[in-house]
Amino acid sequence: MAQTFPSPPPAFLPILLSAVVLLFPTTISAAAGSDCFTSIISFGDSIADTGNLCDLSPPQHLPHMCFPPYGNTFFHRPTGRSCDGRLIIDFIAEHLGLPLVPASFDGRRGDIATGVNFAVAGATALGVEFLKNWGVPVITTNVSLRVQLDLFRELMPSLCNSGESPGCNGAFDNYLFLMGEIGGNDYNYPLMLPMSFEKIQQLVPVVVNSIGLAIEDVIELGAVHIMVPGNFPVGCIPVMLANYPSSNPRDYDPSTGCLTWLNQFAELHNDLLQTELGRLRKLYPRVHIIYADYYNAMMRIYRSPQQFGFTGGVLRACCGGGGPYNVNTTVNCGNPVVKPCDDPSTYVNWDGIHFTEATYRLVAKYILEEGSIVDPRLGASSCATMDSKAQAL
Repeated sequence: MAQTFPSPPPAFLPILLSAVVLLFPTTISAAAGSDCFTSIISFGDSIADTGNLCDLSPPQHLPHMCFPPYGNTFFHRPTGRSCDGRLIIDFIAEHLGLPLVPASFDGRRGDIATGVNFAVAGATALGVEFLKNWGVPVITTNVSLRVQLDLFRELMPSLCNSGESPGCNGAFDNYLFLMGEIGGNDYNYPLMLPMSFEKIQQLVPVVVNSIGLAIEDVIELGAVHIMVPGNFPVGCIPVMLANYPSSNPRDYDPSTGCLTWLNQFAELHNDLLQTELGRLRKLYPRVHIIYADYYNAMMRIYRSPQQFGFTGGVLRACCGGGGPYNVNTTVNCGNPVVKPCDDPSTYVNWDGIHFTEATYRLVAKYILEEGSIVDPRLGASSCATMDSKAQAL
């Protein structure tokens, strides 16, 4: 059975900022002389990892996403994605008319001219040593955001055929940089420990600052189009619901069944992140910094799941080890004894932590089509139009 953890404090600390979305009249467009993005560079964690953790792990210690039924819906085999099929980054690549972005540690990745993915499942925005000193002893990977940026620097000469100057003389003008989602694991790890919630909250400005520094780094290296996703509503994720059961109905959102205090925590991260992006926009006015509002994209689904075809499960995982939310931290999806649901497309959540391809498809659709979910809107820069490949969304 799932391990239980100490209940959160009775009241969420009153430090939330008001959620203000500043809508800009401009849309993202590629550099002059080109009408589309030609490549995607991705950093992040399991939300974007297309195989790196599996490639980095020894054969005798492969993580659960390296085994069936992961990948069954679309690829019909495990690819290292923490999903039954494609991720948000895959749908963005398809919309832009680009190949799926290969994992950077995949020795078979082939041509990297159209993109490289440095995201690693379990990665954090903060360094591993920092988190260990904070009291978080177990972390899945040491390939933190800073390490991913260092790997990108090493690969830059191969991407632009010139390592002589920072930015490779405009070689990345037509690149879309995806900075995350990153930062969620910085909170997920301590949330699974008997650590006070007040202490975990203190991490938020440190995590956001780390993301901001990473954005500045890629700008200095030549990035001019950067998409930065916010955190998901973690109070709706089955593993958190299972680990923080409460007999107090006030702890739950009556319209969704999600844990209110955890969703407020995610909102705190997102508010501070948007403030940081606003600062960076002023500092780098020629750089297009896009905020992708994963939180509100998901809340649309949680508030009206049947409208989107999620009739099988909303707060229960499709693939899990049982219990009210079909989550068992000792028996994960990927274990031969764990059987997935019959139709993942009717479930919001895949394995208790990550979402199904059907969910990621919807989030990607919001990002690509709606100005209220991205700030500023991702617009005319796509190589494909919504009339062709994007219709598959």
